[in-house]
Amino acid sequence: MPDFVLQANISHYKEMLAKETDPEKIAMLRKLLAEEEAKLAAWQASNRKPPRK
Repeated sequence: MPDFVLQANISHYKEMLAKETDPEKIAMLRKLLAEEEAKLAAWQASNRKPPRK
């Protein structure tokens, strides 16, 4: 999955967290946010470009 999709999801979850008041929904959004951040980190690690010489 391209990184821009993951970044958009992360941004969306952060926006929703800023507005949410229900503790159960907040917990679910935090879980989803953490999962997306982990996916983004894994994607970036596996798609690094080698340094230029």
